[in-house]
Amino acid sequence: MGTPTTVPGPGFASATSMFRPCEPSFADALALPPPPGRGGQTPLTRDARLARMGVLAAVHESLPARDVLLGRTTHVRRVLPNKTRRMIGAWCFLDHYGPDDIKKTGGMWVPPHPHTGLQTVTWLFEGLGRHTDSLGSDQLIRPGQLNVMTAGHGICHAEVSPEDAPTRLHGVQLWVCLPDDVRDSTPPDFTHLPDLPTYTEGGVTLKVLVGELAGERSPAPTYSPLVGAEIRLLPGATAVLPLERDFEYGVLTVQGEVRVDDAALPANEMVYLGGSRDGLTLSVPEAGEESVVMLLGGEPFEEEIVMWWNFIGRSHDEVVAQRDEWNGDGVSWTPPRYGEVKGFAGDRLLAPPMPNVRLRSRGREA
Repeated sequence: MGTPTTVPGPGFASATSMFRPCEPSFADALALPPPPGRGGQTPLTRDARLARMGVLAAVHESLPARDVLLGRTTHVRRVLPNKTRRMIGAWCFLDHYGPDDIKKTGGMWVPPHPHTGLQTVTWLFEGLGRHTDSLGSDQLIRPGQLNVMTAGHGICHAEVSPEDAPTRLHGVQLWVCLPDDVRDSTPPDFTHLPDLPTYTEGGVTLKVLVGELAGERSPAPTYSPLVGAEIRLLPGATAVLPLERDFEYGVLTVQGEVRVDDAALPANEMVYLGGSRDGLTLSVPEAGEESVVMLLGGEPFEEEIVMWWNFIGRSHDEVVAQRDEWNGDGVSWTPPRYGEVKGFAGDRLLAPPMPNVRLRSRGREA
């Protein structure tokens, strides 16, 4: 695990590239001059060459973030679910927070709260976090390490900044929706991975959090086809990533400014790229700082879901039951379905009142 993969053969270009063996370079394909017409055929245009590569370059759908207060101190930029697109693959939730000075903000403080029907994926770029849960897990997480918690039928956890945490905190919190056929039968679980598959070449470092990319596979548990990766690019670097045509993708710029298929994507912004792609080109300017992006993708999640507060179900009534089983008789009560985060110095977080209208199930597009 973590051993760089050497990709042999003519698929390697002079710019930083990550390809399957002997596949053509996407960047090179776009640079090729159109072949001369033969037999009355019209020479291929650039758009035709894009189509030949199987890349829908026109799909660059901006996903604007909204500000949300998480817990009592942390403001986050919530990108998913979005008003235009609720999911990318099975990825159904994305909060991007920081970089924050926790001496001013107080750091992360999210009391015990429940989850159903999903996995939480926690990733830090800076800082230190502490995860505790009803399974008895008590785990510090640092940049470059991964926490994955599988809720199954029900679990609860808390996330805080330890007293000795560094000043700056910067990270993402993601959820993955569990398919209907496993969401209740899969037992609750917590996985901490201190080392992840990493590939570095020519100013680009790729770290695979979930799934597989460019020949690197993460051991993180998954229940549907998906991928999540952090990509760091030094000034002037370019990467051409191989993609799965059956997946849809999105890119979030965490730091710096990146060109995604030659379209600028500034820091803290995300773009949805659609599917039917064979490759993706990322590049950064010669001048400036290191740029960091998150790549998320997966097979389109075709089930309709009801997502409210920290619960994922398939109907309004199911979410009502999940809420009632969590709130029970108040903060001092231990809900059998979710358990207890033992030793937490504070009350658990009760769910808010249900809305006045029935929740309806929705698909991946808003």
